[in-house]
Amino acid sequence: MTEVNAGFFVRSPGRVNLIGEHTDYNAGFVMPLALERGTTFQVQPRADQQLIVHALRFNAHDQADLANLAAGTHGDWRDYVRGTAQALLDAGYQLQGAEISIDGDLPLSGGLSSSASLEVGLAFSLLHAQGITIAPTELAKIAQRAEIEYAHVNCGIMDQLSIAAGVAGHATLIDCRSLAIEAVPIPAEVAVLVIDSNVPRTLAGSAYNQRRAECEQAVAILQQLDPSIQDLRDVSSDLLAQAADQNLFDDVIYRRARHVVSENERVHKAAAAFRAGDFGSVGALMNESHWSLRDDYEVSGPELDQLTELLREMPGVWGARLTGAGFGGCCVALVEAPQVDAVIAALAPAYQAATGRTCEAFSTKASALTVENK
Repeated sequence: MTEVNAGFFVRSPGRVNLIGEHTDYNAGFVMPLALERGTTFQVQPRADQQLIVHALRFNAHDQADLANLAAGTHGDWRDYVRGTAQALLDAGYQLQGAEISIDGDLPLSGGLSSSASLEVGLAFSLLHAQGITIAPTELAKIAQRAEIEYAHVNCGIMDQLSIAAGVAGHATLIDCRSLAIEAVPIPAEVAVLVIDSNVPRTLAGSAYNQRRAECEQAVAILQQLDPSIQDLRDVSSDLLAQAADQNLFDDVIYRRARHVVSENERVHKAAAAFRAGDFGSVGALMNESHWSLRDDYEVSGPELDQLTELLREMPGVWGARLTGAGFGGCCVALVEAPQVDAVIAALAPAYQAATGRTCEAFSTKASALTVENK
């Protein structure tokens, strides 16, 4: 008879990107952190091959045999669940059945990686039930494969890796080419404020594909000057200026490239400023990131601009920027911890007066994936 391990709880965080926007698919650098909010899994291993899942937020249930998951065929939340199990099986892991109740407190479409939180947490849970521990990068790759192959979303790996590799009290500096990671300390006197603008990200998908194509055009042009260039990550500000001086770009392609090149530089400067305890400089870099996303990459919108302007005027706010793909979704701000409650209280009425919309804000410290026994 198959031995069944005791039940346990897993909490898989969401993520917010502090700086490094639209750099991941250009093989660049990003600096996200894992949120205190996330997805919870109550796991009871089984002796058979049945995967039974209760999705409490949807009041929905699913049951499947691990030998016949039919992953990727449902067009709803089940593709993420079954797809994650199938991705583990595809990678050669032996699984037993489990009964899992899933809940969470992340906005489902605010750009805080609710899907990656689910995939990473579920993959970790199914492995932990077997007593298996794998490296964060491997866990992230399996979760990414689940989303691409079975949920049919062509995602990068930043979201999954920042959740799988997150360290409490630290942001994660990620090299999106090598997948090298480095923990950057975020001390207790710093609060990270996440604000949902309540603007739907309706244009994000089509604009995202267009921006990717524009970046590829920029690379093709720059390869005329330096054939070794593979991605915009390989381009310096000096080389970009040289190409502009030779009139190789039209204005739009130049501005798209300028955002990515300057944003990669800002990520490294922000990591250095965090290590030096210079939070004012981090905030200034976040502001510059937003203005670059607004003016050069053109993925902001009036509400996101208004929200970040309101934040910058408030006492205790070091800086603010949109986070995620843009065209709605969330902003992130760096705030002196003692001031954060006052900022939250003042922000909602100011935003509503300016835009007619409500916003939801919460502060967070950098978190990590956790497991505890029942």
